Amino acid sequence: MKLSVITPSYNQGAFIEQTVRIVLDQGLEGLEYIVVDGGSADETLEILRRYEGQLIWSSGRDKGLADAVNKGIGMATGEIIGWLNSDDLYLPGTLQAVADYFQEHPECRWLFGKCRIINSDGQEKWKWITRYKNLGLKRFTYHKLLRENFISQPAVFFRKDLFEEAGALDLSLKYAMDYDLWLRFAGIAQPGFIDRELSAFRRHGSSKSETGFMDQFFEQYEVAKRYDPSLSDRLIHRFNISKIILSYRILGLFSRF
Repeated sequence: MKLSVITPSYNQGAFIEQTVRIVLDQGLEGLEYIVVDGGSADETLEILRRYEGQLIWSSGRDKGLADAVNKGIGMATGEIIGWLNSDDLYLPGTLQAVADYFQEHPECRWLFGKCRIINSDGQEKWKWITRYKNLGLKRFTYHKLLRENFISQPAVFFRKDLFEEAGALDLSLKYAMDYDLWLRFAGIAQPGFIDRELSAFRRHGSSKSETGFMDQFFEQYEVAKRYDPSLSDRLIHRFNISKIILSYRILGLFSRF
């Protein structure tokens, strides 16, 4: 069973080498690693050249993150796909754990695990948010996913044929293209769950989740509406948005001190 990891990249020279090294150091036999760069003007391409022969990479203009991931998955020859952004990380042993799970559960078409949150220095932060999201992972249902996106994108892995069946990432979405994909996946197949931390999601000053967090959550709500949720699901989703935005504002206030 071959596993392919896709990393979309654009001007993330400050973080991409750590991400590349983390993936390659997983030591998974037969791993295919693909970096799709959007034409970075920083040191990204110089870094990628240093790893020629250990990964596949391309650089050129694209239509954004979703387009880069779609291109990477189109290039992939692995049966299992992981999507890791250029500022996020896998934890040691993640890829082997994922490969073992799919091997032991051939009926599983996609899975997720836990994901910690780190800052620009790689220090774990905001553990209470992580604990909150982990509760949703353990009690997954499609209706709960309609009410709130509690799945962390770097901790998701899926079969390529499921992606092909569900359809590519929506290029019209700026923030919630992953949530839209999870809802389509969930409409086809029940996910598996690995009860361990698989990845680390990095929040930093230039990350999309940091600069546009309010737009992100409202876009998620609009995505959920596509799937014809009940009135109660919509109301609960709106409540969850308000709760999360308030939490982020409190976070931002305290981070100044």
